[in-house]
Amino acid sequence: MNKSEFKWPITIYYEDTDAGGVVYHSNYLKFFERARTELFRHHGVSQQVLLEKSVGFVVKSLTIDFIQAARLDEHLIVETFITEIKRVSLTFCQLLVNSEGKVLCKATVKVACIDNSKMKPIAIPSFILSEISCDR
Repeated sequence: MNKSEFKWPITIYYEDTDAGGVVYHSNYLKFFERARTELFRHHGVSQQVLLEKSVGFVVKSLTIDFIQAARLDEHLIVETFITEIKRVSLTFCQLLVNSEGKVLCKATVKVACIDNSKMKPIAIPSFILSEISCDR
């Protein structure tokens, strides 16, 4: 696994499900957001560090494909891959995978880097790029 790949385990709790016992659709976005946060943290770039440096990431675009429902008490993995690094944006491919390796949900998320104090796009700082860039 190179620096652009990250796997984060999750368990589906009652609070994640709807009346039918399947994960409510908006909760998939929460799982993916948390996995992106944990990818950064894994590489030493915590939310606190970003706040202190007035750097943020905002979702610019998102596509999501719900393939099969996740259910209560399932143990799943969110696989996160950085597929594109540009001057002010990152693109992620994220998969929610069950214990048999079946992809239940897939998302492509593009985030833009901003200066939190000005709410304007900025180049991704070098301290972030050096931590998340692929090992090649």
